[in-house]
Amino acid sequence: MNFKDKSILITGGTGSLGNALTEYFVKNHPNLNRLIILSRGEQKQYSMSLKYSSDKYPFIRYFIGDVRDLERIKRAFNEVDYVIHAAAMKHVPIAEYNPDECIKTNIIGAQNVISAALDANVKKVIALSTDKACSPSNLYGATKLTSDKLFIAANNLKGKSPISFSVVRY
Repeated sequence: MNFKDKSILITGGTGSLGNALTEYFVKNHPNLNRLIILSRGEQKQYSMSLKYSSDKYPFIRYFIGDVRDLERIKRAFNEVDYVIHAAAMKHVPIAEYNPDECIKTNIIGAQNVISAALDANVKKVIALSTDKACSPSNLYGATKLTSDKLFIAANNLKGKSPISFSVVRY
């Protein structure tokens, strides 16, 4: 796919997958307009900015935000072509101990990404899932299954908008 002059935003951009995607885009698509790394972790963003400095990679932007904050997500999605939704609360024991936080991030955060993408006329949203969403036996899997269903159903809400929503499991 040609990403020349396109803007891509990665939610959970400082996580393991966000870092891998950033490395991929830096190596294979240096002609991006913008690569926006969205995460709530100030320290992780600072560390990542040392590796991918704005001097060497002027197209990378670091944006502090939480998918649980719809207004902040709407601001972040301004003039974005593609969104890769990698933000999630993914540690099973932590999710079980903090179920309300897991629901806020994995379900409400997913709905916020959908709403913001629809409002901002994003072209494509790819949501990352997990094998734990197949026949879930824990809260993490159940919230990711719910998130998956929200993203797929969003294709029914788009009206005549050319946006598409996809879910991938790795």
